[in-house]
Amino acid sequence: MNERVPNRLRQVHQLGQSIWLDDIRRSWLRDGHLARLISEDALAGVTSNPAIFAKAIGEGAEYNDAIAALARAGKSINDIYETLALEDVQAAADLFRQTYDSTDGGDGFVSLEVSPHLADDTQGTIAEGLRLWKAFNRPNAMIKVPGTEAGLPAITELIAAGININVTLLFSVDRYRAVVDAYLAGLEQRVKAGQPIDKVASVASFFLSRIDTLIDAKLDTMNTYESKARRGRAAIASARLAYQYYKQWTGSDRWRALAEKGAKPQRLLWASTSSKDPAYKDTMYVEALIAPNTVNTLPPATVDAFRDHGDAGVRIEEDLAEAKETVQILRGMGIELKAVSEQLEREGVKKFKEPFDALFVTLAKRAGK
Repeated sequence: MNERVPNRLRQVHQLGQSIWLDDIRRSWLRDGHLARLISEDALAGVTSNPAIFAKAIGEGAEYNDAIAALARAGKSINDIYETLALEDVQAAADLFRQTYDSTDGGDGFVSLEVSPHLADDTQGTIAEGLRLWKAFNRPNAMIKVPGTEAGLPAITELIAAGININVTLLFSVDRYRAVVDAYLAGLEQRVKAGQPIDKVASVASFFLSRIDTLIDAKLDTMNTYESKARRGRAAIASARLAYQYYKQWTGSDRWRALAEKGAKPQRLLWASTSSKDPAYKDTMYVEALIAPNTVNTLPPATVDAFRDHGDAGVRIEEDLAEAKETVQILRGMGIELKAVSEQLEREGVKKFKEPFDALFVTLAKRAGK
């Protein structure tokens, strides 16, 4: 990069938002690619999910020797998957340890998700969250838990146990409110038990492009001037309203009581940030939502796009009236965000289950089982 051109990703970092990478590859850990993103672009974390690992492990040959060795050792298919995934996230967490230490535990996290088959199983999620946290064995680990109805009490329980939690698959402000309550309840339980809360970290991952993809499809069937004018607005409107709620709860007496004991606020994380519609700018879900003390997790192509031509500036509180109006207008068109979010949650769980199950079939073939 020309030294006279400011690094746009670093500009976002200077504005108070952390950029994380929504992908992981073993080759990036070994060839210095991830280390370069950290040093050159101020990359501050990594998120993974079952679909990401399915692609990383299922495609290509870089895991074949490890799979064969684990199979010879008599490991089950689940054990093979978890061993490979844990090796990758542990190596990534070690690369981010300096970031974690230099920010006093404020950043530098790497996320690993519980099985998508536990999305509706509270006790199963708690048990797997505890087990994966122990196996991960890094202070800058985050365990991803879906923000489903069953996930909410699991979030409280795991936070109360002192585990860093990335709450995933959020599509509505209403569910985000419930997630915040689950987080605060977990911290309060730790305080009541006499446990420290200053090292517990959490993010609430609000998915964006999937909202627009679903709502735009509904709008396209209407084929009116108003429906065309509302394309591509719902996700950013929802995110801006979620940020207003973030400001509200972090100013509450309930939060201040916890902050005085060292608690860190649960940051909003913008996920699903690649533009799915070619009519939209490829950096739209980054540029509109830069804000202090938030996170944006980007797939590699969006990282490259923003570095090349992104526009860094805090705009999250622009057009708040329009954000509220968008919700009302969509409702008038028969599009209820609550119903949309429920559909997207179910679809999101399915989109993680299918590649996860396909990966296990691939692993069984490669392991000769």
